Order: sequence, then structure tokens, then C-alpha cells
Amino acid sequence: MIRRLFLDHPASVGESYRAHFKVAARFGGSMLFGAAAAFVHAIIPALCQRTASSTVKRLHGRLAADPQRDGKRPDFEI
Repeated sequence: MIRRLFLDHPASVGESYRAHFKVAARFGGSMLFGAAAAFVHAIIPALCQRTASSTVKRLHGRLAADPQRDGKRPDFEI
């Protein structure tokens, strides 16, 4: 049970639990930042005009360029 919950997925993407935690936490932080920018933009359209889309593009680029994936479709189950 512990292995399935904490170790199987990180191992499937070639990472330890600690490494996967760091990557996933950074992605989560970036997504929160992008979401906050999108909400600011929704309220005041003149602000954060490209921040959310730039964040999404940057994160997608990091997933697609990951050498662990060997050209496979990105695994979005961070």
C-alpha cells in the first residue's frame, strides 16, 4: 500500500520520491501563480495579459523536453 501510494508513480517517471516531490511542488507553485494571474486578469483585463498563458507554455515546454520521457507523450499526472 505504501509503495503504491508513494513510490510507484515516481519510479515510473525515473525519479525518487524526494525528487518527484520537488518537481511536483514547483509545478504546483507555478500553476498557483498562473491561476492567480488569470484571476487578476479576469478582474482587471489590463493587468497580467500574458502571465497565465506564458506559465502554461513554460510548464508544457518543461514536460515535453524532459529527457526521461524519451519522446513519449507527457505524463500530466504530476
